[in-house]
Amino acid sequence: MAAATDLYSGLTTPTGNYIHAEAVTPSDTVDLTYVSAVLYVGGTGDLTVITKNGETVLFQSVPAGTLLPIRASRVKATGTAATKITAMS
Repeated sequence: MAAATDLYSGLTTPTGNYIHAEAVTPSDTVDLTYVSAVLYVGGTGDLTVITKNGETVLFQSVPAGTLLPIRASRVKATGTAATKITAMS
């Protein structure tokens, strides 16, 4: 299984325009193609991610239309009820 590629490797904080976006299908086993700089949540709900550094984090009751500036390598299916998620990097 390929690990998510970090387009911002070496930078402290991602800046500028995003050059990649992908629709997210939450999975407990499959990483995103690229480590996210931000996650867009289109449908309200909980969101569980694995960060670039390997921590599992639950964001509770994320409102629809939220941009979460989180460096995530995976959006987990377990614990995620939010929908219409897009990862941008």
